[in-house]
Amino acid sequence: MHGKASPLYLPHVDGLRAVAVLSVLFYHYQIAGFPGGYVGVDVFFVISGYLITTIIESEIRDTEKFSYAFFYKRRIRRLFPALIFALAATSLAAFLLFVP
Repeated sequence: MHGKASPLYLPHVDGLRAVAVLSVLFYHYQIAGFPGGYVGVDVFFVISGYLITTIIESEIRDTEKFSYAFFYKRRIRRLFPALIFALAATSLAAFLLFVP
């Protein structure tokens, strides 16, 4: 059985992710001062890589092994509820707004 390999919560990392996402949004909405907002995508991917690597390292340190199946099972359990909600909401919006 695997132990819970969750690293310490780092609120400043959430802050960096928010800055990355906002820079992309501001760029797409052509808000002055954000001509290179697309760099936020790269920053977001770097942060995600850091967090995933931290999770893997923590699991190896705590359990002395790593399981892809357990890793992806946790990821699916965490991400699928938001995915299902987003798909349902956009499907409903599309049905209501784009009826012929």
